[in-house]
Amino acid sequence: MEVHVQYQKMKASESLSQILMKKLDKLGEKYSWVIKANVLFKLENDKTGMDKICEIELSAPGPRLFAKARTNDFEKALAETISELKRQLEKRQGTFATH
Repeated sequence: MEVHVQYQKMKASESLSQILMKKLDKLGEKYSWVIKANVLFKLENDKTGMDKICEIELSAPGPRLFAKARTNDFEKALAETISELKRQLEKRQGTFATH
């Protein structure tokens, strides 16, 4: 799987990239038909503290898969986004099996 990572309004984080790659590698092993992942880590001004955003868009057969999470920690946002994508991938794989 090809992975593109962008950091917006923040410095690139090597540790965050490593965690991301580990999680995406697991997804890629389980769902070999996923072609590409576009990842965006974004820092926004939010008075509530929920200013860390992770967005992931996956390219795969059929409509695009997209998930986004906003929390107070990038690792939490990444975990939430990955779990949402897993749910979507399970659903998509179910449609492949029935056709």
